[in-house]
Amino acid sequence: MSDIVDHSRRQFLSFAGKAGLTTFVAQAVGINLGMVDIVRAQTGKRGVEPFRFAIISDSHLYSMPDHKFDQQLADAVAQVNAMTPLPDFVLYGGDVAQNGTEDQLVKGSKILKDLKMPLKIIPGEHDWYLDMGDAWRGLFGDETWSFNHKGVHFIGLNSILVRDFWTGAGMTPLERMTVMEMLESPIPGPWGVHEKQLEWLANDVKDLAPDTPIVVFTHSPLWDYYPRWNFQTSDAPEIREILSKFDNVMSYHGHVHQTLFNRIGNMSSVAALSTSWPWPYPPVELAFPETRMNRADPSIATDGMGTQIIDLSGSFEGLVQYQPFEDSLTPFMRDGFKV
Repeated sequence: MSDIVDHSRRQFLSFAGKAGLTTFVAQAVGINLGMVDIVRAQTGKRGVEPFRFAIISDSHLYSMPDHKFDQQLADAVAQVNAMTPLPDFVLYGGDVAQNGTEDQLVKGSKILKDLKMPLKIIPGEHDWYLDMGDAWRGLFGDETWSFNHKGVHFIGLNSILVRDFWTGAGMTPLERMTVMEMLESPIPGPWGVHEKQLEWLANDVKDLAPDTPIVVFTHSPLWDYYPRWNFQTSDAPEIREILSKFDNVMSYHGHVHQTLFNRIGNMSSVAALSTSWPWPYPPVELAFPETRMNRADPSIATDGMGTQIIDLSGSFEGLVQYQPFEDSLTPFMRDGFKV
């Protein structure tokens, strides 16, 4: 592998998931550090018109004016608007707000309106449980959706639904929201998409051919990463079963605020950086440890945060590039690997 260049240069952690084979590439702006064991493999019979999309996620905006997270979301929008070429559209991975209040969601909506390209969005738990999604729907529309773009079928699901724990306990909306804000709260139980969305998903894809390229977008991971922090989706096995007929499925999610990759069966899962703060990695062994980014530097306010671009090739190969706000997000670099 090429020698590592000066880490003061902004760097990207990139990878391409290709038919069960994964290649990690470390790059600096304008400098290719060497592509290791590049794999060129067809993931499906159907061709895709190559295109790019971007992901912004987890802004956690507060109600006070001029909070630092406001500027960080604005910086993310500016970063995406400055990409060359521009993405065809942006996916937002949930948690626009911190406490689910309408003013927080309105603030986020106004900042996101500065994007030069269309936006598709799904909710996070911080957006939802103050009013059960009323303000979110009023601003952003349906939380479950699908569309086709240049040969790829995109699906968005609301993965943060829980069973009613508040009515029997006599909780106020604010108490319900407070419970859902806690990372390790034992009260709500596991999140999921639940029966209606599973039925919707099955109907949405029932007439699609197996070689249709699929991208599914959720707030929480579609695998059991760390259920204690709800880094999971309870009915992910059912989702994966519904999508198991397809040659290859790409899953993108927010919530974990860190770089992360996993693959189960035909589904490759990729996490998004946040624009608010980086979570630490939970105490579990990762199947793909080379995705783990360095610990964020606490002396740099926006270290460990940023946006991501996905370039889809004609054979439905996805190259994901993490774009950090600060220079010190340097990936842990090895000699590359295949899985």
